[in-house]
Amino acid sequence: MTIEQLDANLNEAILTGKAMEAYETYYAEDVEMQENDTPPSLGKAANREREIAFFASVEQFHGAEVLSKARGDGTTFSEWRMDVTFKGGHRAKWTQAVVRRWQNSQIVAERFYYGK
Repeated sequence: MTIEQLDANLNEAILTGKAMEAYETYYAEDVEMQENDTPPSLGKAANREREIAFFASVEQFHGAEVLSKARGDGTTFSEWRMDVTFKGGHRAKWTQAVVRRWQNSQIVAERFYYGK
């Protein structure tokens, strides 16, 4: 399977509420994940906990869509629009870019870029 197909499958899983199931399939054990310029979170276990905490903070998911996507050498890029209400009632809408670096059909690095 090409990284474009892998990336499309991952994006579809996220859009259909199966992000954590896809996490187990598509992310390498030594994955590095990073939000903007914060230091990266290292390893699948640490990032799993971070992902679980994010989804636990969401009260209602209003929708998401992939606005654009591209591929580089071993890398995929996508632009997303997100709309969620967090626990406590704060509704947030944002656009973010995601850069994923792939190796052996798994993500070894993922970085999110968005405004604060």
